[in-house]
This record gives sequence, C-alpha cells and structure tokens, in this order.
Amino acid sequence: MAARVDASGVAVDLARPPRRIVSLVPSITETLCALGLADALVGITVYCVEPREIVGSKTRIGGEKNPDLERIRGLDPDLVIANIEENLREHVATLRSWSIPVWVTYPRTVAEGIQLIAELGAVTGTEARASELIEEIEPLYARVLGVAARRPPVAVFYPIWRAPYMTINCDTYIHDMLRVCGAHNVFADRPERYPTVTLDEVAARRPAVILLPDEPFRFRRAHLADFTGYAEVPAVRDGRIHLVDGKPFSWHGPRIAEALRMLPALIDPAATTCP
Repeated sequence: MAARVDASGVAVDLARPPRRIVSLVPSITETLCALGLADALVGITVYCVEPREIVGSKTRIGGEKNPDLERIRGLDPDLVIANIEENLREHVATLRSWSIPVWVTYPRTVAEGIQLIAELGAVTGTEARASELIEEIEPLYARVLGVAARRPPVAVFYPIWRAPYMTINCDTYIHDMLRVCGAHNVFADRPERYPTVTLDEVAARRPAVILLPDEPFRFRRAHLADFTGYAEVPAVRDGRIHLVDGKPFSWHGPRIAEALRMLPALIDPAATTCP
C-alpha cells in the first residue's frame, strides 16, 4: 500500500491492509464496523459504545485521554486510529516510538467527516464499502444544504457542559452540522472553540431552539429548570428546548446519514429534506 499523510502531517506506510486495529475514538469504532472491519478491531476505548452487538466482546484499553499504552502494545496492533482533539499527542508519539503505525484524524466539517470515510477505506483496504457509504450520504448532504439555503437559519444554542455552561464556536464539527441542517449557532462568533457562557448571555442571544445533548455532559430533564427564569427567550416561550442524543451532532462516519435525516426537522419543523 502507498504511504498516506494523516491529519497530523505524518506519512503512514502500511505494507498491507491492517488486520489488528485499535480505535481510540468512539465514532471511528462505529465507522470501522460499518466498513466491515469488526473482526479486525482488537481494542477500543471505554467510551466506544456502538455498535452495541460488537463492542461488548472487544478489549477495552482505557479512555481517550488516558489509554493504557502497554495494553495497546500487548494487543500487537498493525494500526491505531486516533484523533487530534480526542487523544493526546504524547500518547500518539509513544505508540509511534514503538513502531506502531498511528493514523490521526481531524474532521471539523460535515464534508470532512464524509471524506474521512473515504480516507479510512483507503487506509484499511475497504474502499468499495466506503464508496457505498458515501454514495448514500452525499445526496442527503446536498439535499439538506439546498433546503437550508432556501430558508432563514434558526438561532440555536447548543451547550456541551453545565456548571459552568460551555458551548461551541464556528471552528467545530458540531457547529458545521448545525449550519448544514439550517441552524445559526448563536455563539459562532466567540473566539474560543469551547467558550464558557452564562445563561444571561444565552438569553441575550435569543435562541429559537435550545438543544441539550447527552454527551459530553449528560443533560437530563431536571436541567430544563435552568431556563425557567428566561420566559422571554423564544426557545423557552415556545417550548422548544429539546433533550437530544449527542451522537448525530458530533460523531463522524455513517452517523452523518442519521443526522442529515433527523436534525433539520428538529431545528425547523417546517423544513422538509426527504420523503
């Protein structure tokens, strides 16, 4: 196989398609299984929860930020897949110093998330299956973008943490997924990628929709009470505060198709993207 350059700028040269893979990213684990590589997947993180029927039998190597590197080495992988934001540079460097190939990813837009499927297909020798997945997603992507372009964007607040509240700016994958599906991220203009905000600042941005995901912070029904003092905010006034599954907003790979089918109507019930 020809050497390919990953998102960290390192050329990864594999003599043959990998058959012992460790995934350090939950969405990558799901993508590898969608590519038909479940049997080749020998190690995953404690946060890799999908596909449920597959991950239960895999070796857990710790968390994304604190993996057991010696356990990874003991699995004798011929490829480890990591992410610039999810994993630590020093862990990747250690694995590479042991002559373990590491492919680093970093999609920050939906288009890059789709392209990531092709990259993983090329790296793992599953190009045909990757093409099938992309052929399903790309028409959805074009259709959703077309609908969003014809409608005014809906102001949306999407927190990722509570106490303190934190959200996302325009340089994030979640922001781009919201944009593609017809939303205007009310804190897109903040300079920090993950700014801390107060609920008074949220109220001043007047979101029409508030989306409370279950990851990385696990928002629950009790947290709806945080907004009861802000009856003048359109999302509160109109009852458009939604508890949502965070995976369609933040996971790359085949999960993108689910997001493109589901999220536009959640953001704007009047938007129709497909039958």
